[in-house]
Amino acid sequence: MSLERLRTIETHLRQYDAAAWQRAMDAIAPQIHEVDRDATRIWLSFFPLELCRAFEAAEDETAFIRKYGLMGRWKLADQVDSSHRFLYAHRFWPQAKAAVTGLDAPFADLPALIERVGDAAGRVARVDRDRMLGIALVGLMTLRQAGAEAFAAAPGEVHISERASVRTTTQVLARRAKDNSQGPLGFLRGLKKQWTVTFDENDPEATFTVINDQEMATGAQGDKREYRSKDSRCIPGEGPIPVECRAASCGTCWVGVLAGREKLSPVAPNDEGKRMKVFGYVNTTDPKPLIRLACQARAFGAVSVVIPPWNGMIGKLRNIDDF
Repeated sequence: MSLERLRTIETHLRQYDAAAWQRAMDAIAPQIHEVDRDATRIWLSFFPLELCRAFEAAEDETAFIRKYGLMGRWKLADQVDSSHRFLYAHRFWPQAKAAVTGLDAPFADLPALIERVGDAAGRVARVDRDRMLGIALVGLMTLRQAGAEAFAAAPGEVHISERASVRTTTQVLARRAKDNSQGPLGFLRGLKKQWTVTFDENDPEATFTVINDQEMATGAQGDKREYRSKDSRCIPGEGPIPVECRAASCGTCWVGVLAGREKLSPVAPNDEGKRMKVFGYVNTTDPKPLIRLACQARAFGAVSVVIPPWNGMIGKLRNIDDF
C-alpha cells in the first residue's frame, strides 16, 4: 500500500467542502442500490465534514469538545473499518478500501471519482456497481476525515458475522419490510399491538419491543441488558439507546432510520424539528426524515434503526441557524 499515493488522494479530496460532498451524494443516489441508498445518507449525517474541519482548525482539543458538548466516538480515524458496518456493502469493504488506495491521477470531479472507486471495487468483488457506490463514497470520505496514515493503518476488516454476510439484498430488504404478526386475532389488539425495533441488523439479538404508539426510547428502556461496556453513553437500565432526558433537550438519543420511517410519527416542527436543528443532526422539512430523536418518534410498525457512536450540539458549527 502506497502511503504517498494515499496522501495525494487525500490532498485532492480536501478541496471539496461539505456542500460538494452533498451534491455528489445527490448525483449518485439514483445509482445506489436501494439497500444502501438511505444508509449512505445516514452515514454522511453521522460523520459531518463540518465537524471534522472545525476540529482540524481548533487549537485546543479539550476546549473544542467542551464547546460542542461532544460525547462518544465522533472521529473517523479510530473507526476506519467499522463506522459503516450498517451498510450492506460493508461486506465488500476490503475491496472498496483497496480501490480507494489504488486510485491514480488525474482525478476527476467528486461524483466521477466515486464512480471510479465503485467500478474498480465491483470488478474485484464481482458484484454490480450499484451495490458498491455507497461504500465507495464512504471510503473516500473516510480517507478525507481520517487521514492517509490512519486509513493505511486500518487492516481493512469486515465487522459482521459470516452468517450475516451471506444474506442477499433481497433478503435484507424483505427482513426490513416485515412487520410483527399479531396472531389470528391481531385486529383486536388495537393499541396493545407490539412492534420490533432492530438496532443492529447484523446481530439477531439486537432488538427490543415497543407498544403501538410508544416512543422508541421508552420501548428501549424495557431492554435491561448491559450496554454501558459497549457504549459509555448508555445509562444502566435504559437500554441500548443513550438517553439523558425524555423531552428532546439532550440530543443523545438520535438515531438513523434504515427502514420503516413511514411507520413513525411525524416530526413536531416546534419540538423535535427545532431541537434537531440546534443539535445540527439534520436540517430538513421532511416530516419523516432519516434522522430522528428516539424519545420523540413513536412507532406504528416494525422499524430498523442505527445508533450513532456520538452526540453533541453542532447546529451553529454547521450553519444551521434558522431555529
